[in-house]
Amino acid sequence: MAIQVKAKQWGNSIGIVIPKEVVDSLKIKPEEEILIQVEKKENPLKELFGSGKHNPITREDFLKFRKEFKISKWW
Repeated sequence: MAIQVKAKQWGNSIGIVIPKEVVDSLKIKPEEEILIQVEKKENPLKELFGSGKHNPITREDFLKFRKEFKISKWW
């Protein structure tokens, strides 16, 4: 199950809060060990347009991006 959460400062550490709906659906109990896969969320526009003129975007790439992120043509 993939969820999006915000990292928060807790003392000298960084912590996350697991939403109640996820805790309930997975029946997670306090002190129970769980496995979490962490990936940093990137800006999808940066990935789409690249870092300069050496990485031009095609119309097909743009339409695929728009469909993948469910962006209407009218924004």
